[in-house]
Amino acid sequence: MGDQFARGEEYERKAEKKLTGWGLFGSKYEDAADLYDKAANSFKLDKSWDRAASNYIKLANCHLKVESKHEAASSFVDAANCYKKTSPKDAIKCLSDAVNLFMDIGRLSMAARYYKDMAELCEADQNVEGAIENFEQAAELFQSEEVTTSANQCRQKVAQFAAQLEQYKKSIDIYEEIAHHSLNNNLLKYGVKGHLLNAGICQLCKGDPVAISNALERYQDLDPTFSRTRECKLLQDIAAAIDEEDVAKFTNVVKEFDSMTPLDSWKTTLLLRVKEKIKAKELEEDDLT
Repeated sequence: MGDQFARGEEYERKAEKKLTGWGLFGSKYEDAADLYDKAANSFKLDKSWDRAASNYIKLANCHLKVESKHEAASSFVDAANCYKKTSPKDAIKCLSDAVNLFMDIGRLSMAARYYKDMAELCEADQNVEGAIENFEQAAELFQSEEVTTSANQCRQKVAQFAAQLEQYKKSIDIYEEIAHHSLNNNLLKYGVKGHLLNAGICQLCKGDPVAISNALERYQDLDPTFSRTRECKLLQDIAAAIDEEDVAKFTNVVKEFDSMTPLDSWKTTLLLRVKEKIKAKELEEDDLT
């Protein structure tokens, strides 16, 4: 593929030459854009991702010179896709440039899609705050375009990460709101007990028995079928274990539920926090006796 690299360099040189020359009515930018596009494709074929990305950025800037914002945004996305192979940080920067342009021209669903892309890159890089920020932006835009399913997926991600950062109220509010809206949708109704379980686990992490009891009453009022579910029983039994400061009871309850419905890593992490709190209270009691 060495010839592709040489070809890419040749196209890039020709593009630079076009830009330094004289052109009529922006034609030099259009001519250069065509050459940068060919250069980027050649570098892609050679798997020279950084060089391909830099040519896509130059291509985007040519499009901006002639006010072709949609084409510029698409070129920034192409650059980001190349940078995903080598530099997530640069990929996020290019996606951010693309999003700003899509917002400018009112392509909100496209902006939402690439906010979600940025969020996923932050997530892969374990940048939880960045992931939250971008998933929130994506959710807001998806909702404004009435793409409710995508909006809810992004909001659930926000709730998940917020709980990891111990921002339990934020998580609870999101899960409860999604559960409330899902009740009136035949396709989403089946997921309500899962959202209420997640909200309930976040309530348990706050460690306030009265708040937990009140929440469980609200959940049963919201969805009368919830009281008959294993999810509701799990929350009630854990709440009792917290109230009784009984680690053994907590362990047995969780183990029994997990044997029937395996808990994912997020729920397991949060329930371990609950267990540690019960243990700490047990030790306090032991110290006092």
